[in-house]
Amino acid sequence: QPVSYDNAMTSSKWLDAHYDPVANLYTFSSCIALADLHGDGDNKLVVGDLGTGAGNTKLKVYRGIGLLSENTLLDLPTGLVSFLMDQHEPRTPAIAVASGPFIYIYKNLRPYFKFTLPFLEVNTLEQDVWSQARQDMIDTMTLKEMLESIRAKADIPLSVRSLRFLMLEPQEMETYVNLHKQQPIRRQTVITCIGTLKKNMVDEDAVSCLVVGTESQDVYILDPEAFTILSKMSLPSVPTLMDVTGQFDVEFRIIIACRNGNIYILRRDSPKPKYCIELCSHPVGLVRMGKNVVVGCAQETLQGYTQKGKKLWTAYLPAPVTTMAVLDLPTRGFQAVLVALANCEVHVYRDKNLVSTIKTPDVVSSICFGRYGREDGTLIMTTKGGGLIVKILKRTAVFDERDSAPGPPLAQSIRLNVPKKTKLYVDQTMRERENAVAMHRAFQMDLSRLRLAAARTYVKALESSLTPVSASLAEPLKMNAVVQGLGPSFKLTLNIQNTAVCRPVMNLAVSFLYDDRLYRMRTAFFKIPLLVPGLNYPIDTFVECLSEKGISDIIKVFVLREGKSVPLLTAHINMPASEGLALN
Repeated sequence: QPVSYDNAMTSSKWLDAHYDPVANLYTFSSCIALADLHGDGDNKLVVGDLGTGAGNTKLKVYRGIGLLSENTLLDLPTGLVSFLMDQHEPRTPAIAVASGPFIYIYKNLRPYFKFTLPFLEVNTLEQDVWSQARQDMIDTMTLKEMLESIRAKADIPLSVRSLRFLMLEPQEMETYVNLHKQQPIRRQTVITCIGTLKKNMVDEDAVSCLVVGTESQDVYILDPEAFTILSKMSLPSVPTLMDVTGQFDVEFRIIIACRNGNIYILRRDSPKPKYCIELCSHPVGLVRMGKNVVVGCAQETLQGYTQKGKKLWTAYLPAPVTTMAVLDLPTRGFQAVLVALANCEVHVYRDKNLVSTIKTPDVVSSICFGRYGREDGTLIMTTKGGGLIVKILKRTAVFDERDSAPGPPLAQSIRLNVPKKTKLYVDQTMRERENAVAMHRAFQMDLSRLRLAAARTYVKALESSLTPVSASLAEPLKMNAVVQGLGPSFKLTLNIQNTAVCRPVMNLAVSFLYDDRLYRMRTAFFKIPLLVPGLNYPIDTFVECLSEKGISDIIKVFVLREGKSVPLLTAHINMPASEGLALN
């Protein structure tokens, strides 16, 4: 059913295909997958539903907007993947559901196989204590004290049986001991995350191995046909998120986020992590973009790293991250990261650039993008309230490369190509350290001389009126003069301009002061019209030279306000003896 909660930014990119607010789907991104279960090219939606209470966990399969089938799960699922087990025809994938210490394999939507994680080493002191309890050599309170002492000091953790015993009330302990003391002690771990790894080919329909992370800080790679352990690797902490790439027989990388807030990268033939990325806060989302790793952190940040742990960028988010997924369109060569936030938004990031935002009616708890049905660009989301949202990316949708989020420009985060330090640079640095006081004194001396020279030049210009610009802020005027002619008659043109922004100047006059034995002027006094800002006003007059000896002198020009004797602007015009000369 169509909905109208999408904002204007994404209305041209996504089609609202379906929204069911009461679908009763409670799951996470690790328990949702798209798979062609019947080999007919029609992809189905497979969901490990956590349900709302005990016994309601189910494996549900959707086709279109309807529920195709469902199977009851014995325990809460921690992960779900689809993978090809063999080369048999038809090429239909199997579904692997991780739950507790088991992996349930479904083929053709029917139970096919159950894999159990290997048992762990049991603490010998714990075995001895339970052996004494079996022979009635100690009572329940002594058993409790001894187990608590072992738990506090031993390197090997206690089994589930002992941990449950320590949680009981005193009146329940004896019944519990009598019920379990005859059974052998076993310590078993549980699965925390699951993924797939191609066996020996990179094809989309190639056979894949299962990769499992456990609570015992181990990673197992399982054979897809015999379900034997092909490889075992250890981690410093418990894995929570996983991303796998490569082929098992060639080269592979397993990127794992752990509970200690670090990200570890495992490689082939390396039982320990090859690289480590230390984060400032705990990771809540992990995806791989090409050769880079994008991590959503609890401090409302999105960070990009290389596979060797080098930090590339950081994007700050408006709300905490709830889940993440990859938006991959190989037909268009476009890859981005889908980040669901707690403010009912889904952001689409290409590197650190926000290229799109999707509004949702509820907080998104799981997200998946891929081929659904026969539509390649399908976005499937489930909400915190159990709703199901299906959107389809339009074939005409275009994502801008520029960042749509407000903030500094992208160029500000580009690192400058700083050249390497040369020997000359190092020598100069050492010289500055050794002679810092003398160099500072020399600099201060040169600075004082420069200031003195500038002050003298300024005073000289004021005294000789070589700068025909008004010094008064109330009357911002500018003037220049041009003398034309070969003599003995010259044409003198004054160009006066009002440099104010919007205020006109009026009631001004121009007066000339000259030696009347050398020159004669037709008009030695002018009234200036109203000066409009920005316009140039030319004023012309004629000067006649009276000397026959070729003597030249200066003519002083004064711009005054009518009724005032102090000039606003003063200039000296060097009159030529034979040729024209402009104002200095």
